[in-house]
This record gives sequence, structure tokens and C-alpha cells, in this order.
Amino acid sequence: LGCTKNYAIRAQMRHYATNEKVVATGNIPSEIVETTILLKKGDFVVGTDLGKVLDLKPIYFDFDKSDIRPDAEIELKKVIEAMQTFPDLKIDVRSHTDSRAPADYNLSLSERRNKATIQYLIQKGNIQPNRISGRGYGEEQTYNHCTDGVACTAEEHQLNRRSEFIIINK
Repeated sequence: LGCTKNYAIRAQMRHYATNEKVVATGNIPSEIVETTILLKKGDFVVGTDLGKVLDLKPIYFDFDKSDIRPDAEIELKKVIEAMQTFPDLKIDVRSHTDSRAPADYNLSLSERRNKATIQYLIQKGNIQPNRISGRGYGEEQTYNHCTDGVACTAEEHQLNRRSEFIIINK
């Protein structure tokens, strides 16, 4: 007794979006823990961000980096699961930077982020390359007000260093 453990439980079913829930055992006297995990029908609409459909945490990048972070890997595995579950699903990966470097450098950096994201999906998920397109947008499409010359916190800049997954075929 007195030994609380947290477990992440993932529920998945064909034609439904995967869902996860954290369950704490606490001081439960029996070995059986019951919980309900609701699944939403995989209703993919062309032009929609797959991350929002699957309720993903954003895929962020570190400052001036293009490698896939461990926290992003968890979310990318969910994208892979959706693409494996729905073989007709095609996505356009859109990668971005914050505005703290020259625009031409940021465009190049976002292209490297885009390539890293797409390569992860193809290599780790065995997803066919013709199902994934994409490009880098540099600092052209900031998520917030943090554009050139605007004072922002590190956290605000982080929101712009991301990859998105737009559904182009369901």
C-alpha cells in the first residue's frame, strides 16, 4: 500500500482516432482498475489539421534545430497510427520557424524541419512517400503575434517552431 503508480493507457480501434488516458493506481486494494476511454470516429476533413482531429500535442522544435525531439516522437507515432489505420489518408506537412533569424535562413531551417518530420513518418512508420507532401514556410505563418521586431518570450517564440499535418485526402 501507499505505492501510487501512473500508467498511460492507449485505446485504438480501426476507423477511430486513438485516445490516451493516464490512470493512477493510488491505494487501490485490488489489482483491477477500471476506466473508460472514449474513441471518436475518424472523421477526416480535407484541409483540416490532423493534429486537431487526433488531439495531438504540437510538434515543436528547439531553437535553431531541426531534429525530432522525444516529446514530438510520441505525437508523431500517433500520426503514423492514423496513417496506418486509414490507408487512403494523405497529409501535407507544414513546418515553421520563429522570426528571430533572417527570413532566408528561417526558410532553409523550416525546410530541414519539414524533411526531418517527413523522414520520421516514412522511416519509423513505413509510410509510403507518395502519401506525404510538405514544405517549410519559414516565419511566413506565425502562430501568434511574434513577428520581426516584436518582443516575445521564449515560450511565445516556441509556439511558432512547429510542424502541422494538413489532411489533403481522406
